[in-house]
Amino acid sequence: MAADEPGGSAGPSAWELADAFSRAGKVLTRKFDEHLGEGGVSTPRSRVLVEVARLGPVRVTDVASAVGIAQGTASTLLEALVRDGLVTRSEDPNDRRVTRVIATQKGIQQSQSWLQAYQTAADELFSVLPPSRWPDLIDMLSILGGQD
Repeated sequence: MAADEPGGSAGPSAWELADAFSRAGKVLTRKFDEHLGEGGVSTPRSRVLVEVARLGPVRVTDVASAVGIAQGTASTLLEALVRDGLVTRSEDPNDRRVTRVIATQKGIQQSQSWLQAYQTAADELFSVLPPSRWPDLIDMLSILGGQD
């Protein structure tokens, strides 16, 4: 049996690592959604709202980049936030072809509430790992995330 197949003798294989990573990602996503869904705004929309509130008047492309999603996805999520009164659109004073988005007061309050809930969920979900190992995990995930 090869070392890169399940049950190989050279320690965990890349296949086993990918499988464990996939399972952990699904569980964490589900648990975050359970914790954060009570706020009435989905996790993807909340992440976009937080970035709009943090960055101030900002272009859609900059929001997409900050969140790590496609521009089309960001536009769709922002449109829902506009409909909910959490974000407004405005023309860029320097370039009328550019639209900027800004969080409303209601949006700022919602983003702060979501951030508090996110911190609480993160504290709970990651409490099973010793904090001394968090830097190593962040380093490894940053390497994996930088492969785009």
